[in-house]
Amino acid sequence: MTMFLMILTISVFCFALACVAFGADSREQDVRVARPVARPSMNLQLTQSGFFAEAANTPLAASAQPPVPLEVLLSQIDRHVRLEQAAAESFLDAPTSASLHSRTTSPLVH
Repeated sequence: MTMFLMILTISVFCFALACVAFGADSREQDVRVARPVARPSMNLQLTQSGFFAEAANTPLAASAQPPVPLEVLLSQIDRHVRLEQAAAESFLDAPTSASLHSRTTSPLVH
């Protein structure tokens, strides 16, 4: 019990000392003069064009190609999903490290 009381007394003393030090530091900050706030100039001159301005002005090569019909895209996605499911099922049937890291035959990259 005496050990507990000693630890409690020392803890209260350290806490009081920390409160006094914090109070003294807080009073010193109130007396100090506030620093002036640096404000940047609002007159900014842009020497270069915008970041994406050159890209927006040049035509894209993909836009020159005719659009792909929606049915073709859906069939490619369906084929890709079926190939991925078949690869997953074959891995679950016979799990090996070679079959885990092998590439699928799907032309789509994920």
